[in-house]
Amino acid sequence: MMFLNPPERAPRSALSLVLLSSLWLAVVGNIALWQTLWALPDLTGWRGVAFGGAFALIIASALTALLSLLAWRWTLKPAISFLLLCAGFATHYMLSYGIVVDTPMLINVLQTDSREARDQLSVGLGLTVAWVAGLPLWWLWRQTWAPVRWGQQLLRNAGLCVAALLVMLGATQLVFQDFASLMRNHTQLRYQINPLNSVYAILDLTVIPSEQRSGPMQALGEDARIAAHTAKSADTAHPPLLVLVLGETARSKNFSLNGYERLTNPLLAKENVVSFRQVTSCGTSTAESVPCMFSHLGREGFAKRKNESENLLDVLQRAGYAVLWMDNQSGCKDQCDRVPNVNTSSLNIAGECEDGECRDTVMLKRIDAELAKLPAEKRARGTVVVMHQMGSHGPAYYKRTPVEFKKFQPECKENSLSQCDRQQVVNAYDNTIVFTDYFLSRLIGWLKTQETSSSPAMLYVSDHGESLGENNLYLHGLPYGMAPDVQKHVAMISWLSPGFERWSGVSTACLKNQRDRALSHDHLFHSVLGAMAVQTSVYQAERDLFVACQGR
Repeated sequence: MMFLNPPERAPRSALSLVLLSSLWLAVVGNIALWQTLWALPDLTGWRGVAFGGAFALIIASALTALLSLLAWRWTLKPAISFLLLCAGFATHYMLSYGIVVDTPMLINVLQTDSREARDQLSVGLGLTVAWVAGLPLWWLWRQTWAPVRWGQQLLRNAGLCVAALLVMLGATQLVFQDFASLMRNHTQLRYQINPLNSVYAILDLTVIPSEQRSGPMQALGEDARIAAHTAKSADTAHPPLLVLVLGETARSKNFSLNGYERLTNPLLAKENVVSFRQVTSCGTSTAESVPCMFSHLGREGFAKRKNESENLLDVLQRAGYAVLWMDNQSGCKDQCDRVPNVNTSSLNIAGECEDGECRDTVMLKRIDAELAKLPAEKRARGTVVVMHQMGSHGPAYYKRTPVEFKKFQPECKENSLSQCDRQQVVNAYDNTIVFTDYFLSRLIGWLKTQETSSSPAMLYVSDHGESLGENNLYLHGLPYGMAPDVQKHVAMISWLSPGFERWSGVSTACLKNQRDRALSHDHLFHSVLGAMAVQTSVYQAERDLFVACQGR
């Protein structure tokens, strides 16, 4: 009879739910952290074991103090569930790609569209989340709550919070020397503490005052105008047409134009292009880099800004140029909000689009029609087009290239890159660079057809780089100070038609002598203004990469 009618489960107190959940999160939810600690030479033997135990107690105590504030009948289980899910997902990405969780990474997650999210799905993700979060969630929601009066629960919560903080303080004092040294010398550890890293990132993004931008959007370059340096001969009178290609995840190291041993740029090598070899990015993710590179402030100034302001495209449009943003990815990160824009990523064009994704070449199919929609009086002065690539977006690099461009084999066809041999990952990535080479070559070919009516030019620059398994790191997005060079060293290539050279005064031959100059995204805003002859008080000549090669 007892088998047929099992006894009812005894109600649990909030105290037991908080303590058990905190211990599980601290120990199981931090597998990636313990793996990192184990690999560090700073702590070995029993000393390392003792430190690991104290560190786990510190994390459990911090989580207990946090959950004690939410230990009420209607809030505790949802709060624990949220922390478990954060820990489960973060554990998978930290173990699989070597990433950490910070505010920029949270922004990337929030800005991920359904197509990018689909690329992240894998069996490994499901198994990790099921183990770290699924099992305790199943247990948690089967527990019944022991009813306690409101006042009594308040006292218990307060007592638990104080006790947890005292334990955390005591455990920290026991290992303070090692703890302080590790946090100083291995800053990635602080971003691996699950799920406190996610909690901090959320607070940093929403409520921490020092990080909030206040006030209205600031106008920029209100004095902008096109300089009066019109050509004196008919063959140089055509208005400028600049296509700024915003590359995706293209690290400089894998471009054969920059010395890579594999021939990843066979078509561009035949064009009169300049590949700048020493260019660093504003950030290590699209969400960081794109707004920064279109800003006039530079990386340091952009990070310290107190207000949001207009960007490069606003200044170009205000000066009198026609401006167009074409996006083949997940959006312009608010940079195209005030200029004409079109998204091509969801089109359904045969030969260009399949499985809900379009090749970057789809933008070339639409550019003539989209340019025709711009005001004729502005196009008569000149035009700037931004093309935002899908490029080398990972982890599903193999999806970015059609079969005829899969030059390097075998390639990784897993979304979880750590499951592939590293050379297969590199092969799949290099194939995306080969396709970018083809896209840029096709774009240059189209620009050449415009020379009868305009003075065309192209400037390509990637938003950030990528890790391809070096030191067991994959993808990008590490905090800038700790990110490896391959996540910050990006490709940048220029092509100027003879007509644009005459119109702007910029010499390609001179630029080739500048290709090893140290440059960064800080130069983009001012270089485009300089090349397009925009006069404004926000322009800084010292950040104009073209100014040294202008003969006007």
